[in-house]
Amino acid sequence: QVQLVESGGGLVQAGGSLRLSCAASGRILDINDMGWYRQAPGKQRELVATITNSGSTNYADSLLGRFTISRDNAKKTVYLQMNSLKPEDTAVYYCNADVGTWGLRRGYWGQGTQVTVSS
Repeated sequence: QVQLVESGGGLVQAGGSLRLSCAASGRILDINDMGWYRQAPGKQRELVATITNSGSTNYADSLLGRFTISRDNAKKTVYLQMNSLKPEDTAVYYCNADVGTWGLRRGYWGQGTQVTVSS
């Protein structure tokens, strides 16, 4: 069984910062890409950023320069540093990881963490 547990969401004023964390646990052999996605009310889930196990990153164009993704492979944890937050960043943020276990590789999702940015 593999679990992804996010933390670090909350309420912040516009212009503020938050750091999200997502830790993977369970019978994990290896983890390839990890990433963050978000879903605002009434909208589809969208990509925020992804990072490979060697540290290569990919961002949604609109978030370049404000958000930074990183990971600690030893801790099986991915982070999202969010700066200069705007009300339109309000969403549930989900962690995703491509996990290999004994005999199977698949993507897993966390339960989501709410980020609310007030104006």
